[in-house]
Amino acid sequence: MTANAATVTAPAAVPGVRTGGPREDGPKILEQVMGWTLVMVVAMFVTQLGLL
Repeated sequence: MTANAATVTAPAAVPGVRTGGPREDGPKILEQVMGWTLVMVVAMFVTQLGLL
């Protein structure tokens, strides 16, 4: 290990810094609706191609 690698700190250790992940305060119903819409679109695509 080099001296530089030992001095690097994790960005999550700084209070208030976000790493770009999903927020916890968003509307869950919108996420559910978009997920099921994606499932339905993929299912329609698969059946139209005759893969199932």
